[in-house]
Amino acid sequence: MAKKVVLAGGTGFIGQHFKKRFKELGYEVHIISRQSPHISWEQQDKIVEALENSDMLINLAGKSVNCRYHDKNKEAIFTSRTETTELLGKAIESCNNPPSLWVNSSTATIYRHAEDRPMTEETGDIGTGFSVNVAKAWERSFFSFSLPDTRQVALRIAIVLGESGGVMTPFKNLVKFGLGGVQGSGNQKFSWIHVEELFQIILFLQDNKQLEGVFNCSSPNPVTNRELMAKIRKAMNRSFGLPAPKWLLEIGAVFIKTETELVLKSRWVLPDRLEKEGYQFKYDTLDKALTQIVRE
Repeated sequence: MAKKVVLAGGTGFIGQHFKKRFKELGYEVHIISRQSPHISWEQQDKIVEALENSDMLINLAGKSVNCRYHDKNKEAIFTSRTETTELLGKAIESCNNPPSLWVNSSTATIYRHAEDRPMTEETGDIGTGFSVNVAKAWERSFFSFSLPDTRQVALRIAIVLGESGGVMTPFKNLVKFGLGGVQGSGNQKFSWIHVEELFQIILFLQDNKQLEGVFNCSSPNPVTNRELMAKIRKAMNRSFGLPAPKWLLEIGAVFIKTETELVLKSRWVLPDRLEKEGYQFKYDTLDKALTQIVRE
C-alpha cells in the first residue's frame, strides 16, 4: 500500500514545501483546505476517507496572524485553529485504521516576552494576552482527544524562514529599499526555524515512535533583532538600513494592516526536548539558513 500523508491547511508556504518534499519521498499527499480543488472542511466523509490508512496527519490550518487584531480577525484567528483541530480529532475517531501520528501546529508565542532567559518546554513561562490565549486554546483542543492508536505531537513553532514565502519576503523587501535597520530596541530575541528543518523534525518524530506531547520547534541559536537585520543585510550585500523606532512601527503597522507584536515581542525559545532526544539540526545557525534562502 502506498504511503499516505494528509496535510490540513496545506496550501500555504509551509504546506506547499511539505507537499513537494513528501511527494519526493513517494508519499500520496491529500490536502484539506478552503481552496478548491482540495478536500473541503465541510466534507467530513472525505476527510475520514483521506485519513483512513494514512501514515500521518499534519495540521497547519489557521488564519494568518499577519493582520490587524480587531474583533472579527481575532475571532477568525481563534476559531480557524480550534474548530479545525476539533473537526480533525473527530474524524480520526471515526476511522477504522487511523493515522499512527497526528502532528498539530502550535506556536512558540505561547511563551511570555523574554529578554532575561530562554524558554524551554520544561522551564518556559506561559505568557498572557490574545496570542497566548489562542495558543493555549489550540493545544487544549488538540490534547482533549484520547486516541489509542494515534500518537499526538504539538509543535510550538518559531517564525519559519524559507526562500519561497513567509516572513522572509517582507524582511528582504525592507532591506532592498534601505529600511532594514534595527526595529524597536533591537534587543528583542528572534527565534526562528528553517522550513526544511521543520520538515526533517516531523520525519524524526515519525521515526521515533516513543515521542509524543509538546516540542519547541526552533533553531538552537536564536538571535536578537539587531543581529537578524545585520545578517540579512550582509546576505543581500546591503551595508546600510534605516532603523525603525517603536512609534514608527506602530504607524506603519496600521498602513500595512498588521501588528507590531510580530516584530517587537521577544521570542527566546530553545528546542530542548528535540536536542535531548538526539535530533541534529542542519540549519542550526542563521548564517546557514540565510545562505540557502537569500538568492539575489
